[in-house]
Amino acid sequence: MKISTKGRYGLTIMIELAKKYGEGPTPLRSIAKTHDLSEHYLEQLVAPLRNAGLVKSIRGAYGGYVLARDPSKITAGDIIRVLEGPISPVEGIEDEDPPKRELWMRIRDAVKDVLESTTLEDLANYTDRGESDAYMFYI
Repeated sequence: MKISTKGRYGLTIMIELAKKYGEGPTPLRSIAKTHDLSEHYLEQLVAPLRNAGLVKSIRGAYGGYVLARDPSKITAGDIIRVLEGPISPVEGIEDEDPPKRELWMRIRDAVKDVLESTTLEDLANYTDRGESDAYMFYI
């Protein structure tokens, strides 16, 4: 399963709204500028999020978008499913041989577990603790 820019940028929108939760509406223009993204593309992504009841739009000069509920009540899985569809590593799992079907189902379930156990609150409050597996090279 590969998450497209729809899912990635949709998460970006939602994380930014979570960071500003309770502070009033956030215009997409500011999110687009902060992350160097197309405002027009973000407008296309926010429509299904609004239709799914994850965000609300506020009209007017100081309008924008707000989360429809507390960031601790929205999971990464909620967002990815709205923007990407069902979570599945391959299509037609039911047609696979039993050993392969079991593998694909375990992969699907592991991805679902991570997405369902990660809330917007977790993502908005994330701080890098320097525990990455990245290598540092000196010349």
